[in-house]
Amino acid sequence: MIQAKGYAAQSPATDLTPWNFERREVGPHDVQIDIAFCGVCHSDLHQVNNDWFPGIFPMVPGHEIVGRISQVGDHVKKFKAGDLAGVGCLVDSCQHCANCEADLEQYCLEGNTPTYNALDRSGNPTYGGYSNTIVVREEFVVSVSDKLDLAAMAPLLCAGITTYSPLKHWKVGPGHKLAVLGLGGLGHMGVKWGVAFGAEVTVLSTSPAKKEAARALGAHKFVVTKDEAQFKAVQGTFDFILDTVSAPHDVNEYLGLLKTDGTHIVVGLPSEALQVPAFSLVGGRKSVAGSSIGGIKETQEMLDFAAEHNIVSDIELLDFKDIASGYERMLKGDVRYRFVLDVATL
Repeated sequence: MIQAKGYAAQSPATDLTPWNFERREVGPHDVQIDIAFCGVCHSDLHQVNNDWFPGIFPMVPGHEIVGRISQVGDHVKKFKAGDLAGVGCLVDSCQHCANCEADLEQYCLEGNTPTYNALDRSGNPTYGGYSNTIVVREEFVVSVSDKLDLAAMAPLLCAGITTYSPLKHWKVGPGHKLAVLGLGGLGHMGVKWGVAFGAEVTVLSTSPAKKEAARALGAHKFVVTKDEAQFKAVQGTFDFILDTVSAPHDVNEYLGLLKTDGTHIVVGLPSEALQVPAFSLVGGRKSVAGSSIGGIKETQEMLDFAAEHNIVSDIELLDFKDIASGYERMLKGDVRYRFVLDVATL
């Protein structure tokens, strides 16, 4: 076994603390990555706190992983030692169901294997990127460009692909009016992709103070949703709303902002159920849809697009010893826009 070190929560009631554990040996189809940086996702906090479902403890969070390959198995063809590489939210799937064969491993019909807080197909817990090394099957490793800041690319493995995938699926582009609801870790990436794809992008926010930040990210317009006049002025104007909000909120309020045949796309994950009255949908043939991350092929496509267009996340580097205060700040929205753990501080 490979000796590893990281930060883990021993239970939902405890803070993350240093923890030594073991990774499996590198098999014929495996890639070992020495982790350089790992993004901090809001879902890490939810899972550590057991907000969604009972977790598997000790839990090592982290699914926005970038680093350099230190070892590859004998049958690995796409990677070699020394390559920059990344791992996102998945480390395995059945690889033979209809969805996996369509490069939609995130929707594996037999259930995919998340990077952490899950049991792998041998029944062993998976541990994430708040650590110094990870071993993953070649099929779930992606190439990372050396043209961009490595730390700033880490959040692309979750925040990036979570917002890229739905915009590509619904073919958002020139001629479309896209509203991005919320300007946090997900929202700021939604703005960047929407602008890069050629859509007219409006940020919807409860906070007037975020207007200049939205403009700096490339947003064309900004609407303070608490301002009744501003909110009324954009009724029936958007083709798509990308809903990145993870706190409980009333989706019904925003459906009136959609054009006929408009789509409200949910990518944030509130802990409370969404309430969608039928009358809000049938009056304009509107849709409420959801989207998870992307498959591995699409994730690689996203990373290549990011390298071509010089798109990365806006980040703040975080020492491991400061992860508890980082979580507190993340809860308050006090980060622009994504924390990234520097593994050199582990």
